[in-house]
Amino acid sequence: MNIAVVGTGYVGLVTGTCLAETGNNVICVDIDEEKVNKMKNGVVPIYEPHLDVLFERNIKEKRLHFTTNLEEAVEQAQIIFLALPTPPGEDGSADLSYVLGVADELGKMIKDYKVIVDKSTVPVGTAEKVTAAIAKNAQVDFDVVSNPEFLREGFAVDDFLKPDRVVIGTSSERAKEIMEELYKPYVRQGNPIIFMDEKSAELTKYAANSFLATKITFMNEIANFCEKVGADVDMVRIGMGSDSRIGNRFLFPGIGYGGSCFPKDVQALAKSGKEHGYEFKILNAVMSINERQKTIIVPKIKDYFNGDLKDKKVALWGLAFKPNTDDIREAPALYIINDLLAEGAQITAYDPEAMSNVKQVVGDKINYALNQYDALEDADVLIIATEWGEFRTPDFNKMKELMKQPVIFDGRNVYDLKQMQKLGFYYNSIGRMVVTPQ
Repeated sequence: MNIAVVGTGYVGLVTGTCLAETGNNVICVDIDEEKVNKMKNGVVPIYEPHLDVLFERNIKEKRLHFTTNLEEAVEQAQIIFLALPTPPGEDGSADLSYVLGVADELGKMIKDYKVIVDKSTVPVGTAEKVTAAIAKNAQVDFDVVSNPEFLREGFAVDDFLKPDRVVIGTSSERAKEIMEELYKPYVRQGNPIIFMDEKSAELTKYAANSFLATKITFMNEIANFCEKVGADVDMVRIGMGSDSRIGNRFLFPGIGYGGSCFPKDVQALAKSGKEHGYEFKILNAVMSINERQKTIIVPKIKDYFNGDLKDKKVALWGLAFKPNTDDIREAPALYIINDLLAEGAQITAYDPEAMSNVKQVVGDKINYALNQYDALEDADVLIIATEWGEFRTPDFNKMKELMKQPVIFDGRNVYDLKQMQKLGFYYNSIGRMVVTPQ
């Protein structure tokens, strides 16, 4: 099939590359000329495991192309994916200006039947708005389909190539047949392609992400209560997760969720509820609790140093909102940095992939280490904000030699309590007992 993908962010680039991987001819469109030129030259603009291999292969095989010319991409495409940003506005609602702006242009460009696919995460009713925007100028038949993405950053390529399910919202039999043909290669193991109406498909994405955000937030509340009563959240998590009705995923406590999806989608669904006269009380609580959870570790550190963090040297491991990505959107580490700087602390940070992105936001207000051990030089305390694999089994003896004192505040519960006690660390994590050196 000939496919156009409009927008080359995380979703658009992964979508275009993975569609090309199964033999489709894909042209990706972006207004950023410098970015397009880099991609033409084989430069992947984001960090996503395994994407670079597929990206290079499909460019070489001439199945993956890039342009700034929307009309050029649309002319040959049978299917047009809209993978455009829908950032939250000041009131929390999803900004559809990018999606509707392109839709307006498409109406002027399409000369024969096309399937236009909303791949962006959009509020209920967006397919109708996109249809109306295209129809203003279109002289030919077309269908607008809702096809929400369920890609996890760090696992996006695997999620696209082997999806748990594919959700497609359409009332058109013609579009249904085309979309089913497109996705058949990805569900050969029997995972379902679920067809439904457009509004239900749009809501499915928001409902799924909001539920997962709620699950994480509930577990963080349980972890905070564990600290009050002396329970161990790891034991509680295992006990809960063994119940098949609950499951063991998304029960790991920490310093809150971040990223491009959960914060934006929870906020947008709550706002959409208000617009339709419905208050999502649970989602309002989720947002409030998560905001507090991001910096819950800072008062603990302040207490440890008797209320004074001025000139304390803080090593910070992890800046991305999760491991295996360079995405720092709504990353708890950024909130921790702001609070620590306000207290007069000196911060040296290390992250395997996200430091260049943080430099663009934070600048020279903090120091950036060459590696995880470099960050520990003469540090009063180490904070772990992202659970990168390389942080899980470090050289603890080397850490103790480098630091002024062996003190760790772990926002991701990376280490075993007994091990930390045996090694002689002060170790303060989330929802578990505080370990002090023997």
